Amino acid sequence: MPLKNTENRWGGMAQSLHWLMALGILGNGILGLIMDEMPRGMAKLNTFAIHKSIGLTVLALLILRVSWRLFDRAPPDEPMPRWQRFAAHATHGVLYLLMLAIPLSGWIYNSLHGYPLQWFKWFNLPALMEKNEALSDLAGETHEALFWVLVAVLVAHVGGALVHHWFERDNTLLRMLPFVRLRKPGQGDSP
Repeated sequence: MPLKNTENRWGGMAQSLHWLMALGILGNGILGLIMDEMPRGMAKLNTFAIHKSIGLTVLALLILRVSWRLFDRAPPDEPMPRWQRFAAHATHGVLYLLMLAIPLSGWIYNSLHGYPLQWFKWFNLPALMEKNEALSDLAGETHEALFWVLVAVLVAHVGGALVHHWFERDNTLLRMLPFVRLRKPGQGDSP
């Protein structure tokens, strides 16, 4: 598989970044939900530390992904109605904004609480704001609200890919899957 995108599929770098971020976001979302129900104590503090480190990793992967996207053009869209193309591009735009806003809002929430921010205990990152307990609740609520918006947008994103795969029978989903053959033109029409 080529590293760069081709005319008809995403390259190895774009696919790797996509799926690494998907795993990080899914895992961190589940971890956040579990963490929310945990009683105070060392287990919860350690879980918070892992959650924050994964969030920072997702943020770093996003920066790498956007940089790569500037370097390597996206393959052309599969043929689809204009409204679907608009919806797909709008969904991707909102996803990118949320993938930036959620880790940053978590970093701000952490800063407002005055907690240290470490990346897997390897190094510390600076606070983005001074400690401010009055604002910390708002930051935490914002972080959580953005997560639920992300869940809704991801449902639309995955749902759209599955509709293209199962009903439109085109290569939209297959182009992002490694080691999978693309359908030939007309191949998707057969049952």
